[in-house]
Amino acid sequence: MYKPYKSPVNRVFPDIKLPEPRISMFVVFLLRVVTRIYLLLFYGITHIVSHKEKTLFESFQKALAGKSRCIIAFRHPNGGEPQLLTWYFLFKLRFNALRNGIRFCRWPHAVFVYGYEVVRWGGWVARFIMPNVGAMPIYHSKMDSKGMARIYKAISDGRFPLAIAPEGQVSYTADTIPRLEPGVIRIGFQAAVNMEKTNPGCPVEILPLSIHFRYGPWGKGTVELLLRYTEKLCGFTRKETRNLTFIERLLKSREYILSVNEERYKIKINGSETFEERLEKVAYTALETAERMLNIKGEGDFHARIYMVRQICWDRIYLPDIYDLKNMPQIERSTKDIGAGEAWYVSRHQELADFSWYFFQQNPTEETILHNKIEFSQNLHDFASRTMGGAYSNRVSIFPRKVIIKTAPVINLTERLPSYREDRRAAISNTLKYLENAYIDNINEMNRMEKG
Repeated sequence: MYKPYKSPVNRVFPDIKLPEPRISMFVVFLLRVVTRIYLLLFYGITHIVSHKEKTLFESFQKALAGKSRCIIAFRHPNGGEPQLLTWYFLFKLRFNALRNGIRFCRWPHAVFVYGYEVVRWGGWVARFIMPNVGAMPIYHSKMDSKGMARIYKAISDGRFPLAIAPEGQVSYTADTIPRLEPGVIRIGFQAAVNMEKTNPGCPVEILPLSIHFRYGPWGKGTVELLLRYTEKLCGFTRKETRNLTFIERLLKSREYILSVNEERYKIKINGSETFEERLEKVAYTALETAERMLNIKGEGDFHARIYMVRQICWDRIYLPDIYDLKNMPQIERSTKDIGAGEAWYVSRHQELADFSWYFFQQNPTEETILHNKIEFSQNLHDFASRTMGGAYSNRVSIFPRKVIIKTAPVINLTERLPSYREDRRAAISNTLKYLENAYIDNINEMNRMEKG
């Protein structure tokens, strides 16, 4: 009797059903232990502090008292920001505020908005915890009226601040801002319009927040080990790299990984092109390869196409309820399994394309600040990993000595409503630029502090 081969990347699964977001005090209690263990694994034994805390404390104080509606626009360069912020808001913020003479009317918390794919690759832990701490899923590339209604309701109810990453996903770089999506500004303005009707006098505010890593002796030693591991993946021996500086070794490995991808996608090499121009060709060719394998036509900008490929691949691995997998005829089930396996391999090209778009970092020098050298080294290894078929879950992170939570002055969207009514597109664009400048000011101030 024929028995179809089964492998971890050749199986379909029933789609994931999540309960409506709510806040379970039992799960919040568990997070005291679970989240700290997670942070230990992700960040090691690190000191988590906030800088210029008054803005953060006062924003929470007003929001928790119902005197404003707060949208926390947090930067997302490393992947662990939502978990870190959830832990900080739940278990540290109140006590830090009390030390500064500020009291909250209730225990602080924030509800996070996340891409629906997170609970697909995040496993049972994410599926259990996220709905029970009020986190709300949203689709990047599907119409999601239910998800949007849930978000607006969370803002209008105003029980806790809403937290959204304007970058849309992990951006891999903390000291530059590759791109910001306008969604958080659009949501904020529409919420401000709604609040004028239902609760006039209660402003909608955006709180820009960024997270900065700083490293000590452990970082200096570990980054060398990470570079040696990357060189080993590239086939370089210690004899070949012994006489090269740390920066020369980084760039040598980067050049090799790029050339492997150019050969893989049969990209013609032009000696006059810069690394950035060559990498852009790799990113777009990898994306086009994924689209061709899925037999779809790429529409929209690069990121809209990435989101579409990602969504299709996940939807072929996790099938909707219209399919009864238990009672499905064997032939049909096997073809669905093959489709899931194909989708997994297609997503390898998508993962490379996605990361490559962000790997346009300025070349480090010997004078480059330590945290930027470490970030470049981590991204270099990630470039190698994506080339070999890896994803974010294969990323190697070096433990920081300190994590600094930095806020900028709030952006009052209610005060900007006259310009929004006059020209929505211009108001959204100008406010997004204002948000970007707030992040840049945070970056510059933090780097001045480190150099000083």
